[in-house]
Amino acid sequence: MSSLKPGNAAPNSGQYRQVGPRGGNTGHEVTAVQGKPLPPTQRPGQTYVLADRTANAAGGKK
Repeated sequence: MSSLKPGNAAPNSGQYRQVGPRGGNTGHEVTAVQGKPLPPTQRPGQTYVLADRTANAAGGKK
């Protein structure tokens, strides 16, 4: 899955990991709800990648 910028709507509910501008792990994760905007990152240039989907209909697992 590609990276998502802060403020973009989360495509699936679950845990999203913050990654740095070059793709390195920052050690921070947030919980996001499908369709809701992702929160601001701690530093400019960071993005989000889906780390773990929620195990329900909104998370996409059946």
